[in-house]
Amino acid sequence: MFIRRNRRKKNGEVYEYWTLVESVRTPKGPRQRVVANIGKDPGLDEQEQLGWEQIGRILDGEEEAPEEQLSLFEEEPAAQAPLWANVNLRSIQVKRLRQFGKPYLAMALWRRLQLHRFFEEHLPAGRERFDWDQIAFVLSCGRFCEQASELALAERWYAKTALEDLIGIPAKKIYDNRLYRGLDAILPLREKLFSHLKKRYEGWFGSRFEFLLYDITSTYFEGECKRNPQAQRGYSRDSRSDCKQVCIGLVVTPEGLPLAYEVFDGNRADVTTVEDIVDAMEKQYGTADRIWVMDRGMVSEANLDYLREKGALYIVGTPKSRLKAFERELLEQEDWNEVHEGVEVKLVEHPDAPGLEQYVLCRSSARANKERAMLDKQRERLRKKLEELDRSLRKRPRNPEKTGRRIGRWLGRNTVAEKIFSVEVEQDENGRASGLAIEEDERKVEWANHAHGAYLLRTNCLNKDPKSLWRWYIQLTQAEEAFRCSKSDLGLRPVFHQIEERVQAHILVCFLSLVMWRSLGMWLCSKGLGNCPRQLLLELDEVRSMDIIAEVKSGTPVRLRVVGKPDRLCAILLQQLGLKLPTRPKIIENVVEKNQ
Repeated sequence: MFIRRNRRKKNGEVYEYWTLVESVRTPKGPRQRVVANIGKDPGLDEQEQLGWEQIGRILDGEEEAPEEQLSLFEEEPAAQAPLWANVNLRSIQVKRLRQFGKPYLAMALWRRLQLHRFFEEHLPAGRERFDWDQIAFVLSCGRFCEQASELALAERWYAKTALEDLIGIPAKKIYDNRLYRGLDAILPLREKLFSHLKKRYEGWFGSRFEFLLYDITSTYFEGECKRNPQAQRGYSRDSRSDCKQVCIGLVVTPEGLPLAYEVFDGNRADVTTVEDIVDAMEKQYGTADRIWVMDRGMVSEANLDYLREKGALYIVGTPKSRLKAFERELLEQEDWNEVHEGVEVKLVEHPDAPGLEQYVLCRSSARANKERAMLDKQRERLRKKLEELDRSLRKRPRNPEKTGRRIGRWLGRNTVAEKIFSVEVEQDENGRASGLAIEEDERKVEWANHAHGAYLLRTNCLNKDPKSLWRWYIQLTQAEEAFRCSKSDLGLRPVFHQIEERVQAHILVCFLSLVMWRSLGMWLCSKGLGNCPRQLLLELDEVRSMDIIAEVKSGTPVRLRVVGKPDRLCAILLQQLGLKLPTRPKIIENVVEKNQ
């Protein structure tokens, strides 16, 4: 749909009017049909034109109906006369500079996700002056804006933002104890929140839930965490094995929208979490024919048996060693299908369970080049170190135990190449290490060259199109990207809380901020602006609100609260998203004429 200006001449006078027009297909080709007459002379102003164009896009199904508008400053009645004053330009001051752009965007996302209505409904008002739904927003907004802790939010960040203007809570009323009590208030709503988000994803993005991606990560603690039984030492994805941690299993949609999560003990093995997460999802959303996509760290025969008993479908990665059983298929050049530039796949029947399971054999030229370069580098480095040690031992024999430990350290630092080498310590008549017998297994080198860039997927989906199966599995990168955003952009790590319930609430707030982040990415993508929010957030970080104070000739000084105009790029991004920054100033201190 679009709007059209029309001119008509009658009795020597020209009349103008506007119409809302849509294009329709007819047997004779495309035609234009008038939907409504929407204005006459003097015509529509610019804002009215934009409004009707927005309505046209909504009617065409290209855009959602707008959410309720955010209002920072009071809008003056259109008919109110301008307010003039003689201002001393030399006296103008700018005070109370506040961060506005990112908190404003966070509130827009909060309302788009209808989280304000969810928390208003489920957090009943008490005797507190400020409702807990507002505190829930403050907590999530702070995490979305990269605040590391509730204490930092209360003591420094909140007072530097325009949140006091946006939600009406003074900075002195935001303190650590109130935020901690807010954490306690929102934690019991976790499962209800998951259901709310599922419905909102369906309404906003049209998401479907036949595919669920599951992956697991960990986050570590600062402190002993003696009051948190889940805090244990285990395999750390953050390279902080010295700290206690918890493991977090995250379920996301293929678009990367967070749907649910579970917190596990820090020493819990990934493979043991699958049954818990599947049971939790079925309890939350009921049983359904879903396809679970998981990495090879989640795979065990017991887990696959469990999924088959549930009637669930799965696509999982397999250990690299499993490739050896499909050497013949890997070396054959027939039946490969290109699914992406440099990526080929082929379907292989399960040798023991034909008709029940099948494998998807994949190979990537880019990945092969990378793995080959890694092997060549480590192979050369390991050979050099071993030959140096051999020459040194032949000049001066040493203790064989110390020599063996030294060899073990070098093999451990070159895990890609260690399987190729066979190293034996030679000893002299005194039992001292006098040299090394170094051999390289050429068969392993040859197989490594064939296996570079190849990986194997296992599935009980009987789809015969390997391209579809590969695309479903590769979406697992969305879960990995969600974890990276949580840790690098949203400050999931480290955790400073020591009590189990507070840790759970902290992770829930991080989950909410991740929901906002990924929803922003989907929102940008739907507008053709990419899917990475970082650039928009960097641009919005420069937008400030401020107070302009000026002396007037015949009255008290005037104080106007305004929002700075964004740069051109930022303005374009906001326009595409349909977000309009406040342009009308708010008078904090009115101009008063002395003679009145």
